[in-house]
Amino acid sequence: MSNHSVRPQNAITEGVIWKQLLSFFFPILLGTFFQQLYNTADAIIVGKFVGKEALAAVGGSTATLANLLVGFFVGLSSGATVIISQFYGARKPEEVSRTVHTAAALTLAGGLLIMVVGLIFSPAILRLMGTPEDVLPGAITYLRIYFCGMVPSLVYNIGTGVLRAVGDSRRPLYFLICACMVNILLDVLLVVGLDMGVAGAALATVLSQLVSGVLITLSLLKAHDAYRLLPKRIRFHGDLLSRIVRIGFPAGMQSVMYSLSNIIIQTAINGFGTDVVAAWTAYGKMDGLFWMTIQAFGVAITTFVGQNFGAKRYDRMRRSVKVCFGMATLATVTLSAVLLLGGGVLLRMFSSDATVVEYGLRIIRTLVPLYFTYICIEILSGAVRGTGDTLIPTLMTLTGVCLLRVLWISFVVPKYHQLETVLYSYPITWTITSVMYIVYYFKGKWMERGLKMRQE
Repeated sequence: MSNHSVRPQNAITEGVIWKQLLSFFFPILLGTFFQQLYNTADAIIVGKFVGKEALAAVGGSTATLANLLVGFFVGLSSGATVIISQFYGARKPEEVSRTVHTAAALTLAGGLLIMVVGLIFSPAILRLMGTPEDVLPGAITYLRIYFCGMVPSLVYNIGTGVLRAVGDSRRPLYFLICACMVNILLDVLLVVGLDMGVAGAALATVLSQLVSGVLITLSLLKAHDAYRLLPKRIRFHGDLLSRIVRIGFPAGMQSVMYSLSNIIIQTAINGFGTDVVAAWTAYGKMDGLFWMTIQAFGVAITTFVGQNFGAKRYDRMRRSVKVCFGMATLATVTLSAVLLLGGGVLLRMFSSDATVVEYGLRIIRTLVPLYFTYICIEILSGAVRGTGDTLIPTLMTLTGVCLLRVLWISFVVPKYHQLETVLYSYPITWTITSVMYIVYYFKGKWMERGLKMRQE
């Protein structure tokens, strides 16, 4: 196509690895930071101005259920990100364009479907999770409003995936900063000023997602490269949809299984009462500091591997994995120290209730020192997925993390019914799965599988 071009030079396939990783990583990190910030703003403002029941309603069960549905689509659409990065690295502009428009069609269909499912089934699922009665009304209200914003939320997610696949991690950051500022202002206006409580926090989130969705769409409409979005071309291309699903479906199912295991854990947490649920919600926002960092490294290495794999620069691909692993380890150790030393101060930002803070500190001291056991899972799975090999990593994660976690909650926790017993399900399953990934990365035939898939 005459109006599509691929840049003559590509820093991801040609630049200094550690510099390019950092320049790509930091916008992703800052982007996820602001994403976490506007989720955290809901929790802080609601917790301080409405109460601990409202704090539990905007986190805990609601966040876990929302992640179940949204996570599946984001995992599914990650197949498009991998394919776009490979086509972009291989300089195939027409294939980049066709994949972008197939992903756009998938986004619109997926957003509408998740909205309907969420509106209809969220109350029943919240009850099945054993959500405390004093939390349930607020949780239902929050989720129903939240699910009304599914289409713009998913548009932003897939648009961000497209831009990152071609090496642009800066514009998604700028758009998310705008959305974050809108969310915080609306939180103050609707929750504090208009006394709308949980409904105000949910509405603020939806409107801010609409802002980010519109901005990312405008950037794709105005692009002058192969990934430009042309509304008339939005449709499903059967061959590419099949590839997207083949690569993305395992990742989507992995996200679902993660969420289901977390729902089971949340159900166990709910059994300890509102104070523990509120503490778990507050910890979850702090815990997000680690997850946004390690997942930013995961996104960065998937894009690096994808583009270098497409460009047939296999040695550079492997070297980037080593560099990324070293940086992720350093970041994890630093963050763990910050959370251990400053946990009490951070918890009091969410709640001044002494019991909630006490439970929060117990959670921090149990989990934070063991964050390092997760690093291999994120970096090595991200690297392998960059080649298009998603099935084996998904099976390893489902077995090592999800299945073992469910078994732990089902059989061990009832015998030793303590909060710490529930929490141990995380580091134990992280460690086992990390060992599996290390063996697969060095001994498995993931490169061969990726090469075979690319030739099909």
